[in-house]
Amino acid sequence: MTILLRARGLAKTFTLHARDGLRLPVFEGVDLQVAAGECLALTGRSGTGKSSLLRCLYGNYAASAGEIVLLHEGREVDMSAAEPPEVIEVRRRTLGYVSQFLRVVPRVPALDVVAQPLRQLGVDLESARRSAAGWLARLNVPERLWQLPPATFSGGEQQRVNIAHGLIAGHPILLLDEPTASLDAANRAVVVSLVREACARGTAVVGIFHDEEVRDAVASRCLDLESFRTPSLEPA
Repeated sequence: MTILLRARGLAKTFTLHARDGLRLPVFEGVDLQVAAGECLALTGRSGTGKSSLLRCLYGNYAASAGEIVLLHEGREVDMSAAEPPEVIEVRRRTLGYVSQFLRVVPRVPALDVVAQPLRQLGVDLESARRSAAGWLARLNVPERLWQLPPATFSGGEQQRVNIAHGLIAGHPILLLDEPTASLDAANRAVVVSLVREACARGTAVVGIFHDEEVRDAVASRCLDLESFRTPSLEPA
């Protein structure tokens, strides 16, 4: 069993500078590890820090304590200590992320939004667009929308573009933040199939799935963040 991602003693506290340095602890002492082919679901009530934990794993949030180590092209990288250029390279080749909301450059067509991760890996434009078209079709995004910017799309259409963008490069490690929240039953089933296929290829997945049916269908294990909660407010 190859461990692709692990965290030890992970903690996150926000400092509210606009409120005289008030400290807002979110979680502490989180230990986790995810092997190739596993899907670890993060559970717990709203406010337990599930999305914050994903952002720490991805490097969007700096961890307040602990380490985050992943296997990147045969060597271990501590994301909590890595310099920005290394973080960017890890994201390009190893660590994929599907956030709750699509954030893209305005006026870029959906086809090129989805193709972007492949282009960053050096794939030629025609091949990248061909692959992107396949992903958009698989996720039931109508072809008439492919040449339009996703900012004009419905919430569900935007989320499907977001999922295609996050999965197209086939990263060995994948973080999913409520990927099915805006989707109907048919498209939720498609995403379930895509996550299962990724795990079957050996991808290590960490995800938040508020839909219990989806979570039960894809998760190998669950990690309840309730047990890592810290007191809500502390003075600086």
